[in-house]
Amino acid sequence: MTTRTRTEADPKADPEAAVERATIQRPHVTVYTDGACKGNPGRGGWGAWLKTGEHQKELCGGEALTTNNRMELTAAIEALGSLKRTCDVTVHTDSE
Repeated sequence: MTTRTRTEADPKADPEAAVERATIQRPHVTVYTDGACKGNPGRGGWGAWLKTGEHQKELCGGEALTTNNRMELTAAIEALGSLKRTCDVTVHTDSE
């Protein structure tokens, strides 16, 4: 005789719990980014502003010899890399 018990690891055992876990809300983060360069290539910088609820974070950096495109991309990459958990993210950038 085989006995099987229900566990949380088995979604077939408790389909309602599996649906509940799948619909847990993740935090939403809004990100604004920009990058610029004086000369192309030349001195450049990037910045990002992140906001979720009441929390805000500013990031910035730069390089002595870079391109405008690289700074635009660096801003977005650094912003996303600074997130500490899985989030829904909206990124606003002026880069085309």
